[in-house]
Amino acid sequence: MGRIAVDQEIMDGLPVIKGTRIPVYIILELIEAGYSQSRILSEYPALKEYDIKAALRFASLVTSSL
Repeated sequence: MGRIAVDQEIMDGLPVIKGTRIPVYIILELIEAGYSQSRILSEYPALKEYDIKAALRFASLVTSSL
């Protein structure tokens, strides 16, 4: 999945941004709470703009197969 990693040894297998311990669900919850992209990036300096886009794409792919 490119920027998304799923590894049982990291965060009990939750999808995270590769190279971090930041779960995809955290990014989605921040967006739902009204955080802007720039605020998310300032709160989580390890993230890049493309990581946020990857989290959204991952969520879209997962939910489209339901």
